[in-house]
Amino acid sequence: MKVKVISRSTDEFTRERSQDLQRVFRNFDPSLRTQEKATEYVRALNAAKLDKIFARPFIGAMDGHRDAINCMAKNPSYLKGIFSGSNDGDIRLWDIATRRTVCQFPGHQGAVQGLTVSTDGSTLVSCGSDCTVRLWNVPGDSFADSDNLADNSAKPLAVYVWKNAFRAVDHQWDGDLFATAGAQVDIWNHNRSQPVNTFDWGTDTTISVRFNPGEPNVLATSANDRSITLYDLRMSSPARKVIMRTKTNSIAWNPMEPMNFTAANEDCNCYSYDARKLDEAKCVHKDHVSAVMDIDFSPTGREFVTGSYDRTVRIFQYNGGHSREIYHTKRMQRVFCVKYSCDATYVISGSDDTNLRLWKAKASEQLGVVLPREKKKHEYLEAVKNRYKHLPEVKRIVRHRHLPKPIYRAANLRRTMIEAERRKEQRRKDHSAPGSIVTESVRKRRIIKEVE
Repeated sequence: MKVKVISRSTDEFTRERSQDLQRVFRNFDPSLRTQEKATEYVRALNAAKLDKIFARPFIGAMDGHRDAINCMAKNPSYLKGIFSGSNDGDIRLWDIATRRTVCQFPGHQGAVQGLTVSTDGSTLVSCGSDCTVRLWNVPGDSFADSDNLADNSAKPLAVYVWKNAFRAVDHQWDGDLFATAGAQVDIWNHNRSQPVNTFDWGTDTTISVRFNPGEPNVLATSANDRSITLYDLRMSSPARKVIMRTKTNSIAWNPMEPMNFTAANEDCNCYSYDARKLDEAKCVHKDHVSAVMDIDFSPTGREFVTGSYDRTVRIFQYNGGHSREIYHTKRMQRVFCVKYSCDATYVISGSDDTNLRLWKAKASEQLGVVLPREKKKHEYLEAVKNRYKHLPEVKRIVRHRHLPKPIYRAANLRRTMIEAERRKEQRRKDHSAPGSIVTESVRKRRIIKEVE
């Protein structure tokens, strides 16, 4: 005969804090809870409304540069550090926690066009329009304790002078090489004053370069001749190239799916590609109303952030056609560079008004310490919202975003133009011989050809 002893754990009924309410135990039998769906729907509606009330994404601005900010770089071994370079040749290391300048790197005589940090986080590589590549020693935490900015100026470890101006630079994710973009793609070693390799495929000026996070020897570039080119350092010539109708300003590889990359284009859209199949985009990400200037993936690979000439920052799902968030302020001008923080919690944008701005990646997220019960409540409300997101009222509240008047008008105008173009194409098709006009999908329309 089995005897079951009545027992209970103290963790189930003990309060975490003296201010907490006593925990109430409920029976979740569906037959006893006939209004469960109605109750959950109201909770989802209230959660969606509260998200809008508590949406305060802007944290603060980091002021210090005297000219437009062109580029930024993250330090893979230091969570709080972010590097920025401006048009007046000034390079700064910022502490995100205090939003102050930690160190300056003077030396460039022209605009700083590219910044990148080595894999171990010890060396900063910068390049600019003064035809030089400079290597800097990244300071340790001791610099953060000093308040005197004059003492926090670093000297370059090496200066490499070249015959052409540079537009971008990127470091291998695992290795000693870094690549610069300019009149051609040059591959450099830390210990060599001359490039160890040079690639040129009859292209115009190369404007961006990014190494693949999964395969250290593969890199992608975009150029002024509207091409996106893939290179392999183990080959003597470039691997593949795709030519689009408009120029690509920046490229970002997905860190969790290294075969995929997303290109920020001049035609207001971003295009996600599979590097193995370049004749068709995997997804077209729309919403910007002006050229997309920069793009950066979250460390999780599920989202990416874009900065645009239309003075807004948007966050997209990696497979979503439209942005889930738009950030803007009255004073923010054209955004030239954006970065996700290394913990995917924050977004940093650099713009034409000489400021870096710090944003929350999730607009209504609670900053600071979150207790276990609070965390469970947030997760529950998120799950409830996700369950009822298809219902009209919840969907309307979740999707609504306040837009500045110029962006709102430009979006309406752009929508009208696209609709007029679609109607014109449909009428031409209706008044032509069957099969004579083939409608191309949006994912193929902006691609002219692929070259191998």
